[in-house]
Amino acid sequence: MIHYYSTRYTAPEVNFETALFQGLAPDGGLYFPTEFPSFSAAEIAALRGCSLPEVGFRVLQKWFGPEIKTAALKDIADSALHFPIPLQQVGPYQILELFHGPTLAFKDVAAQTLSRLMSHFLQKRQEKITLLVATSGDTGGAIAHGFSDVPNIDVYVLFPRGRISALQEEQLTRVADNVHPIKIDGYFDDCQAMVKQAFNDPDLQPLKLTSANSISIGRLIPQIIYYVYAYAQTGRDDLQFVVPSGNFGNLTGAMFAQKMGLPFFSFIAANNRNDAAVRYLASGRYEPHETVATMSNAMDVGNPSNFVRILELYGHDHGRLAAELQAVAITDATTIETISRIKEEHDYLLDPHTAVGWTAAEQLADRNRPTIIVGTASPIKFAREIAAQTGLQISDREAIEQLSERPRKVTDLPNRYEAFRAHLLKFPENT
Repeated sequence: MIHYYSTRYTAPEVNFETALFQGLAPDGGLYFPTEFPSFSAAEIAALRGCSLPEVGFRVLQKWFGPEIKTAALKDIADSALHFPIPLQQVGPYQILELFHGPTLAFKDVAAQTLSRLMSHFLQKRQEKITLLVATSGDTGGAIAHGFSDVPNIDVYVLFPRGRISALQEEQLTRVADNVHPIKIDGYFDDCQAMVKQAFNDPDLQPLKLTSANSISIGRLIPQIIYYVYAYAQTGRDDLQFVVPSGNFGNLTGAMFAQKMGLPFFSFIAANNRNDAAVRYLASGRYEPHETVATMSNAMDVGNPSNFVRILELYGHDHGRLAAELQAVAITDATTIETISRIKEEHDYLLDPHTAVGWTAAEQLADRNRPTIIVGTASPIKFAREIAAQTGLQISDREAIEQLSERPRKVTDLPNRYEAFRAHLLKFPENT
């Protein structure tokens, strides 16, 4: 059985079930596996041509087989991975379209899986928990819908005021009764800091807090699945992945897949102006900075939490990491130009995040190797932003009208932890 330790090294090792519900380790570190399960060469070869649910089951079994029975894991994979993840050839690149789930973003893969993992254990434990989520745009919607009406779970989603798209906000605020959206007057990093502080607040311990952000190991591991599935669809042993990166959970999933034995060649982190990784690779020093607002808002993270896991994976060895990872920062002006150009040249509409990935591929990818750009969101989610910046028209009306069947609800809070804490404690079921 795999155990998990804290990246701050002072908390005890725990099993997956404990790490899943604790979210953050008691010492404030992120959970990291003590060992990595691996696929043999024969198992890797056998992945070729497998369906998405079958790939998902094989990945989950490697990680959780000793803790969850085979039949239950198959049910989790079959029910969570219920939408396609196609590889589309667009010009010289393939785009791994991760946006065909219920909220049109890659976060659906992990959110759908995470909710079923938690539900499995909660049924055994007969407990109620409180889920805290900070989002820069897509995570919150995916979690809100993935955990919709899941028994024994209350979900609080914090998002920054005025820094997400219209459709993203609709997805966050047209939610089930057990989901509580909170609009914070600040940035994503402020929302994430509140979530982290809540986990270490002794007065909130009775709420049995846990997380569904990518700081949760239970949300990170399912992201391995679509990289393994990309291999299953191509059978290539020289793939390079270009990953639009914000909080770096997506890229960490790719690196975990490689650690399990998948024969990937290299990785490119595509950043917007929030470029902590770019500066680390250049200098060897990790120096986060204040978040900068950009058009690719789900990547607006000045201090990406999962970069700590990447450093841990590479033994904090700058040279080892720099040998396998490249990173580049792309401006909004270049992102806008790329969206317009690729629509004209290839009749394919990129969302702002995937456009950052495309530009990164043009600048850094090895042209002699097959390149997969991770398509993180549907352009429909950013219809108004794309239209305003490029003049390209795409309608989000149908998606918003479908959401309007639920009443809108949201709580506005100032950028103060005390206000958030008081909000959590004011509900009768939380006291």
